[in-house]
Amino acid sequence: MTSLRDRLVDGAYAAGWSVVKKLPEPVAVGLGRTIADIAWKRRGKGVQRLESNYARVVPDATPQRLAELSRAGMRSYLRYWMESFRLPAWSEERVTNGFEVKDEHRLTEGIASDRGVILALPHMANWDLAGAWVTTGLKTPFTTVAERLRPESLYDRFVAYREGLGMEVLPHSGGAAFGTLARRLRDGGLICLVAERDLSASGVEVEFFGETTRMPAGPALLAQQTGALLLPVTLWYDDSPVMRGQVHPPVEVPGSGSRAEKTSVMTQALADAFAHGIAEHPEDWHMLQRLWLKDLDAGKAPPEGSGTADPEKRAS
Repeated sequence: MTSLRDRLVDGAYAAGWSVVKKLPEPVAVGLGRTIADIAWKRRGKGVQRLESNYARVVPDATPQRLAELSRAGMRSYLRYWMESFRLPAWSEERVTNGFEVKDEHRLTEGIASDRGVILALPHMANWDLAGAWVTTGLKTPFTTVAERLRPESLYDRFVAYREGLGMEVLPHSGGAAFGTLARRLRDGGLICLVAERDLSASGVEVEFFGETTRMPAGPALLAQQTGALLLPVTLWYDDSPVMRGQVHPPVEVPGSGSRAEKTSVMTQALADAFAHGIAEHPEDWHMLQRLWLKDLDAGKAPPEGSGTADPEKRAS
């Protein structure tokens, strides 16, 4: 039976996609900023966690600086939402012109090589816009993975939304999803995975901003198994309506070592690339959940939002 809370959550997202996309862009931007500021002033658990995570990224930040970062982070997070609610109504030209990426050639050359490409991203800026740019601007379909959300109707909304942007969306269901992703790569396809937060509690331990966390093994394992190119990508906003991005150098498969050892080395390389991008644009990293093992152990519970309508748990 669907709970009242689940029905309210589903209704809120349905209203977002039906109402916000009809608003003039300046109105939507202003609405997002207002909601962000209200949430920031209330200092709920998500805002406090965001600020705590930023303290790892900027360890010498004063309390005032951390407060400024968390406010900017909430504004960035709500910008993501306002854009996502409006994306289905954007023209192809608006999508294509809404994203500019450095070292795009690493991606386009990888696609042209037919060896398969894995894009691995942290939760920065607007992943959905970057994906829409790939399917629209580069005319390249891709496959991704999404965790099932509660209620099921909300998961269905997210799948329909992303499929409407040209993505193939697989449920996060362990081996079945991995096998399909591997087949897509062997066929020379493109897959995109948000990959700095392990949802299974069985990921690879890495050092991230000086402390230990776990990140998904999937990107590294897929690259080893299929020979696909593994490219880290980071995203950020500036003061313009255009989102920016960086395609980082490929993560190579080590020439020696066991599969586990290779996976560890490659996942650490992904973590290092993510850390570089996040350190440059911390306010655009939307991590409102526990991430580091020390925090997870202290909480003695699964990461916040596990299995719920948490849009930042998009794929892994």
